[in-house]
Amino acid sequence: MASKAKEIALDKMLVARFKNGDQAAFDDIVSRYWDRIFSRVLQLLKNRQDAEEVTQDAFVRAHRGLDKFRGDSSFSTWLFQIATNLAHNKYWYWWRRKRDASFSLDQSISHEGDITLVDILPAEGEDPGQVTATLELVDRVSECLPELNEKHYEILTLRIVQSMTYEEIAQHLEISIGTVKSRIARARESLREKIGSDFA
Repeated sequence: MASKAKEIALDKMLVARFKNGDQAAFDDIVSRYWDRIFSRVLQLLKNRQDAEEVTQDAFVRAHRGLDKFRGDSSFSTWLFQIATNLAHNKYWYWWRRKRDASFSLDQSISHEGDITLVDILPAEGEDPGQVTATLELVDRVSECLPELNEKHYEILTLRIVQSMTYEEIAQHLEISIGTVKSRIARARESLREKIGSDFA
C-alpha cells in the first residue's frame, strides 16, 4: 500500500515538473512506464511489432495531452487507458486493413516491424496499387525528413537509416534509453504531421 502511495506521489511530482516546462520529466515518465505499457499492449495485440508501435503512440498522445491532465484518476490509470484504447483501435484498424487491403502509415513495413514510416522496397505480395502507395510514401518521407528539427532528424536517421538499437543510440548520443524512446516517439509524430493527411 505504501509503495502504491509512493508511486502516485512520484507520478504527481513528474507531471507537475512537466507542466512547469521540464521536458526531462517526461523522459522519466517514459522510463518508468515503458515496460509496463508495452506488456499490457502486447497482451492485447499478441504481436511485438504492433505492441511497440502502439506503446510509442501512447506516449506521444500522453505527451500531447498531459497539460490538460486534471488528475481525476491516477496518472497510471490515465496512461494505461490511452494505451488500451490505441491497442483496440489498432486491432480494428488491422481488421479493416485486411478486409480492404488498404495502405497506411500504421502498417509495419520494415523487416523488424518496429519502424512503420519508411521502407525502401515494397513488401512481397503487394498489388501494384500498394506498391505505388509505398513508393509515394518513401518519396514523401525523404522530402520531409530533412525538415525536422536537428534532434528529431538525427535520431530518426540513426534508428531508420543506420538501424541502430535503442541501446546503441543511447550510447552514441550519451542520453538515457528512456530519452531515446521518448524522442523517437515525438520525432515520428512530427514526421507524420509534415507528411500530411494523404498518408495518415
